[in-house]
Amino acid sequence: MMVTAMVPLIMPAIPPLVDLPGHMGRYAVELAPPTSPLHHYYHFKWAVIGNLGVDLLVIPLSKIFGLELAVKLIVLMVPPLTVAGLLLVTREAHGDLPPTAALALPLVYCFPFQFGFVNFTLSMAFAILGFALWLRLGRTHRLRLRAAIFIPYGIILWFIHSFGWGTMGLLAFASELVRRHNRGKPWFQSACEAGISTAPLMPPVLLMLAWRSGHVSGMTGDWFNLKVKAYYLFSILRNEGDAFDRWSAVLLIVVAVCGLLGLGVRRNPQLILAGSILAVAFLLLPRIVLGSAYADMRLAPYMIAVLVLAVRPRTNDPRVQSAIALVAVAFFLVRIGVQTESFARLDRGYRAQLEALDHIPRYSRVFALSNLTCLSVPHWPRLDHIEAFAIIRREAFVNGQWTMAGAQLLTIDYPAARGFDGDPTQVLRPGRCRQPGSYTYPSVIGLFPRKAFDYLWLINFAPAHRPPYDPGLELIWDGPRAALYRIRKTPIGG
Repeated sequence: MMVTAMVPLIMPAIPPLVDLPGHMGRYAVELAPPTSPLHHYYHFKWAVIGNLGVDLLVIPLSKIFGLELAVKLIVLMVPPLTVAGLLLVTREAHGDLPPTAALALPLVYCFPFQFGFVNFTLSMAFAILGFALWLRLGRTHRLRLRAAIFIPYGIILWFIHSFGWGTMGLLAFASELVRRHNRGKPWFQSACEAGISTAPLMPPVLLMLAWRSGHVSGMTGDWFNLKVKAYYLFSILRNEGDAFDRWSAVLLIVVAVCGLLGLGVRRNPQLILAGSILAVAFLLLPRIVLGSAYADMRLAPYMIAVLVLAVRPRTNDPRVQSAIALVAVAFFLVRIGVQTESFARLDRGYRAQLEALDHIPRYSRVFALSNLTCLSVPHWPRLDHIEAFAIIRREAFVNGQWTMAGAQLLTIDYPAARGFDGDPTQVLRPGRCRQPGSYTYPSVIGLFPRKAFDYLWLINFAPAHRPPYDPGLELIWDGPRAALYRIRKTPIGG
């Protein structure tokens, strides 16, 4: 199962995850030597934040494999590590692997992973693996060893991503609460003792306080938006955003609800309580936390995974159990097959767009515009941040990097392009789903400061939708759904 989970990511040169190219642009600045022209436009300053997983891992790996392959290898390991964690957790909780266990495995390619939240998904893989070890050491009463292991483990997990550390804490608390209650202790006493037992995971609280007491910008809001939460819940397996993804999610939600209500299944109390606590957290989390969107969406697939792992069929008939296991494995294999085909198609789209880089000289300044659909539309092209490869491969300045004080290590310092330098100035969406801070087409062609840029890169533009003749723009590359223009500093006849 671990090996199978890697298959969709083997062929694509670049994992086609929405935000990943943008993150890779930041890694390129991070790794650039002091003499690189990138530092004329971007500043990268290390800080203690709970969001550093891949940022740290690429440093040694890029010295061996180069940046692009290093990132691919890191991303390639997230699905098998998550599969290992899920299977170890369910085996530790049940004593064996239930026939239904494989139903949860497609969630390794959940919506947050497709979005390219790589630090987050890496932290969740290690949180689930850590939870399996936590359960085992608790079951075997090696509590001192567990405390010694999880003091450093919790700190490392927080540095990968604080969300994974927080989830690990909730899972550990739930398991300890049930374990102590099963010994005959009252719920209140069990809760107090469970809180004490999770103390080895608490040191990152000090790091969190230091981080969040600094200059951290961004709003926190959109609480209890049940309509959006329902959308996220039914999008836990979103890949293409089609009916197959939705009905796959429905299957897992039904299994999870059966576990919560005890309908026709046997349940593991530790995992049911853990999943229930994650469900409460999902409902209480706002959509935006300190300017970072999709906070609640990230938790939804892992909540469902834990609830699915909590159940097993009531029947002990080996033939029925074998049939259920075959269905669960078939579900996983079909999802992996569809995912493999989708990633292969998206990889071809990436390659076609990146041909433009062959015509961009090194150290250029590029203004990119990506013509995109609304996020709710099926078969999204995932080109939101593909422009960042101008940073990676050409050491060029290009608009589109994220900047958020206290939450990002990268800042942009290019006054000539102010207002047209960072995310989401590279994104063009239809009016009904246009992002704040983005522009509309074609008016943006006349608005962006041409003196600040050398090239205009149109991404995912059919020929019919390209700008009319403009004496200040010279077409130098024309792809099937892309174009590159040189910006003339002195228009013809000027």
